[in-house]
Amino acid sequence: MNVLLTGGTGFLGGHVALSLREAGHRVALLARRPEAAADMGGGFEIVAGDLLDREAVRHAVAGRDAVVHLAGVVKRWVPDRTLFERVNVGGTRGLIDAALAAGVGRIVYCSSFFALGPTDGRRAGDETLVHDGRPRNEYERTKLAAEHEVRERQARGEPIVTVYPGIVYGPGRLTEGNLLAGVARDLLAGRLPATIGPGDRLQCLALAEDVASGFVAALERAAPGSRYILGGENITVRQALEIIGEAGGVAPPRRAIPYAVARLIGHAYLLRAKLFGTPPPLTPDEVEIYRHSWAYDSTRARRELGYTITPAREGLARMTRWLLDEGLVPGGPARGDA
Repeated sequence: MNVLLTGGTGFLGGHVALSLREAGHRVALLARRPEAAADMGGGFEIVAGDLLDREAVRHAVAGRDAVVHLAGVVKRWVPDRTLFERVNVGGTRGLIDAALAAGVGRIVYCSSFFALGPTDGRRAGDETLVHDGRPRNEYERTKLAAEHEVRERQARGEPIVTVYPGIVYGPGRLTEGNLLAGVARDLLAGRLPATIGPGDRLQCLALAEDVASGFVAALERAAPGSRYILGGENITVRQALEIIGEAGGVAPPRRAIPYAVARLIGHAYLLRAKLFGTPPPLTPDEVEIYRHSWAYDSTRARRELGYTITPAREGLARMTRWLLDEGLVPGGPARGDA
């Protein structure tokens, strides 16, 4: 298929781009900064343009068989909070409108587990999970809003497949979307003295390569209107840190910062960000995320798409070795050093 991919220069998007190319599809990348695709190798058509530029989007979707939409604002904070709404909701709406007007026959939309909601005190959530209606940050709020719109479109018969990646991790670009790699770097560099809260909440950890293969399967085989969780193993924060520490030869943190104290720290960082424009390493909204479990069940994707899950111990160890081998740990040995 002739596929337009948005978000292809990001962490997960880069993996999806490579998987689509390896599966034999013709892949065009809509990129705000075309130079960001320079290290991805050949075989991609680069279409310069912003998701919010309607003319650029119309040009990008023309003549495509399918659109795979990953682009979004995946950050804990931006100076202009309206950017979340404009990109995650308005950008998604505009892209789908343009794709349908151009006669695109398949659209794969990357939603988020945040759009399904937390899973406290219950079994792992599946695609029928209903959000609690209390989003904890702007990313969750806008992904939930976009989710409502996309479901309405699916109900009207528009050819959209929705996928919900878990917490995606692994080798690749060190963006905010690769959150766990950043945590691992801090742990390996001795800069993670404590967990936020006791670290006993479950998280659904999905290796990027697995998720990317799931996108390809959804594009090729999923029925229009269907929805799939592309998750992984559900383990606690502390278990994840123990695996990373074991693989990297360091001890995981034993101390825990109470949630109330962490919120105060987040407020201080947020004030500094507003005054000086420096991105905060923690926000009060982010602390609220750590209060909850986000555990999900990928049975439907495994059954209908052939989705596979790499065990967390194997995947996290692979990511840790990559960080060390590539010299990406601050203060650690560079690649090639003894």
